[in-house]
Parts: sequence; C-alpha cells; structure tokens
Amino acid sequence: MIRKSLSPRESGAHIIEHAKHVRVLPEGIKKLSKEILEGLQRKRICVDNFSQHELHPNPEDSRPDAYTGAADWVFVLDTLNFCFWTPNNYTKYKVNGYTGYFALCAAIKRAIAEGVDVTNAKFYSGIDMKTVENIFRSDDGETKIPLIQKRIECLHEVGNSLLKKYDGRFENVIKAADKSAVRLLALIVEEFPCFRDQADFAGKRVSILKRAQILVGDIWSCYRGKGLGFFHDIDQITMFADYRIPQVLVHFGSLEYTPELLEVLKADTILENGDPMEVEIRGASIYIIEQVRDEVMKALKQDHPEISPDNVNSIVIDQYLWDYRRQYQTDLEHIPFHKVLSIYY
Repeated sequence: MIRKSLSPRESGAHIIEHAKHVRVLPEGIKKLSKEILEGLQRKRICVDNFSQHELHPNPEDSRPDAYTGAADWVFVLDTLNFCFWTPNNYTKYKVNGYTGYFALCAAIKRAIAEGVDVTNAKFYSGIDMKTVENIFRSDDGETKIPLIQKRIECLHEVGNSLLKKYDGRFENVIKAADKSAVRLLALIVEEFPCFRDQADFAGKRVSILKRAQILVGDIWSCYRGKGLGFFHDIDQITMFADYRIPQVLVHFGSLEYTPELLEVLKADTILENGDPMEVEIRGASIYIIEQVRDEVMKALKQDHPEISPDNVNSIVIDQYLWDYRRQYQTDLEHIPFHKVLSIYY
C-alpha cells in the first residue's frame, strides 16, 4: 500500500513554507524568468532539443520498431538515470568521452549498436553482473558505473513488472494512462517502486519524483508532444529536482542557503536521502521553477503573442537550466552542491 502524498508542486510549496535552511528570493525569480523568456524568443528553449541529441532515441529514424521502441529505450535510460559520481571524483566515469547522464546514454547506444537487446524487458529482467559490467564499461576500462548492484536490482524490478502486467512494453503503460501525464506519473510510482522518490517532511509525505517525472517529460520530449507523447495535462509535471540545477538557481539569485547549510555543502558532506537539508534544497528547486513557469506564462500572454505557450512548461525550463549548468560549469563550480548517494537522482 502506497502512502498518500502531496504532488510535487504541492510538495514544493509545503517544503518552502516550513524550510529552515533555504530561502527563496523573488528578485532572483524575476531575473531567471527574464532569462527563460529570452531563451524562448531566441529559440534556445524548444521541445525538439531532446530528439535532436545524437545519444537520444529518435522515434522517426529508419530502424525497425523505431517508433514504439523509442519508449522502451527511454524507459531503460530513466530507470538507470541516477548517481554518476563517486565521493572522490565527479567525472571519472566516462563512456566515449561523455560524463554523467550522457555517459549512460552513450553506453546504452553502444550496446544497441553491438546487438545487445538492452531495451527488451525479457533481457534485462534477468540480467547478471557480468553483462551489466560489459554494457557500462568505461573508457579507462577500470572505473565501474557507480551503484552498479542497485542498477541491476532496478532493472530486474522494472523488467519483471513490465512483463507481468504490460506485455513487456513501456508503450502499454503510456497507453494505460490515457493521454494523462498525471496518470502516467501515478502508474510509474505505483508499478515500479524504484521510482518512489518521496520523503517525510514537516508532518507530510512529500513527493519529489525526479526520475518518474523525467520519464514522463522525456516521453513527451522524445515524441515532441505528439502521438505516444501527447498528454493533455503535461503542464502538471514539475522540474526534475537533482543536485546540479540548484547551482543555477543560486547563480541567478533565486535560491539562498543559510550559513549552516553552506558549511555542510562546502565540507562535501554526504547527506542521507531524506535529510531535511536535502529535501529543502530539492523542494525549493521545484517551487522556484513553478514560480518561474507561472511568471513566464503570464509574460507570454501579455507581451508575446508570437510565442505559442503550448510547449512552454517546467520540463523545457528544466532542460534549459540543466544545459546552462553544463555550458557554464566553470563559472558555476564555486557554488557548492549537495551530495547524496541515491537511486533517485
């Protein structure tokens, strides 16, 4: 039985209302909103950006089964989309020169090119350590993908659930949601426990759901909001609270840490998943991006009729800020970030 919890948007508001270690600054939200508006005007923010990346599946390519197969590919990616760093080195794990999430994408794409049936639930529901080590082998031949045993457990869990109830295909989970992003999110959390990114905070069960929401967002982005990727309520999905985007929020002056929290972050303390400091940083990230999204939508309505609001949501804002952090990582590296060894992000 899954305990009733607040939605991610409700969770962000609840967390900020009771936060003791973080502050949200309205001036910074205005500054960030201006950056997002400019990104939309210059077409740097666009739903097409996902499928255009060479490491992501494209449902329109010429492979047999490319259309529905893209959903299974995305599902495997987001089942494993967590923790690419070790306490001693944040970029040691590399595949084909890529680090972090893109190292994962490169490994999956390489496996597919080598004929490994890595997106097939029948294959990965019983995958063993040796096979996983080979699929995710690193450029230096020594560094293992972090939390490798946890990744095997996640693959077994989701693979067996897919086979048991959905004929082994993630497209059937999407279809069961009947074009509702909120329903798909609930199904993912219900059917696949490794996506249940929740915590107890100030008397409530809060939902952050980074990987579950990014899975919905990636399906929407991969299919460009059409066909399997059309959801009538996609605007209900929030940003995907990780440990990097808070650096961007601090940089823009929308998020501020107390001296106590700052000391913890500067000391490179490894926090436990569910620690109030961690929950506050992640909740604040959701709250701020929701405020930015609302501000941007208001500005579009009032001053920019030439920009369609249809594909403007917290998903594309998150994607833009995540890319911004990678683009300006040298400038942002002085801003400390929280560290948690977790399957949730």
